[in-house]
Amino acid sequence: MDTQKEKDALIEMFVIHFEKLYNLPPLGARILGILILDSCNTGITFESLVERLDASKSSVSTNLNLLLKLGKINYYNISGDRKKYFKAAPLSERLDNYLQTLEFEKKIIEMMLSYREKTASCPAEKCSLENTKAYKSHILEVEQLLLKTISKFKEIEKNK
Repeated sequence: MDTQKEKDALIEMFVIHFEKLYNLPPLGARILGILILDSCNTGITFESLVERLDASKSSVSTNLNLLLKLGKINYYNISGDRKKYFKAAPLSERLDNYLQTLEFEKKIIEMMLSYREKTASCPAEKCSLENTKAYKSHILEVEQLLLKTISKFKEIEKNK
């Protein structure tokens, strides 16, 4: 398989993955995939994305704004150039966003445990309590692994 076909296949895999993982619309998922594969050091301009995707300016703009809001991408300007250059956010930042989601989930788990410990009166509720305890343990392990991975990624990204 030549590299262009390989890249196109990889972008399509990203589309499927990001649609499921982040509930992104197909165009947003495609933009993120393209930025991950092609932005290198310079990033990709809005105009280049519109042309490459053969999509309307408003659709590309809407999806770029969504990706920016979700912390999946960043942009920068070059002095004297009015264009915005878009890049995928560093992997450490994207995982850091996931870590923030876990923090909120830990709060929900703690509240659920507190509630279930006071109210569990039937087998289904006692099962829910035990499942919640097991899930809390899992989330704490995932959090530690994420912290370790983010630290490693930051070290790698610092040296680029």
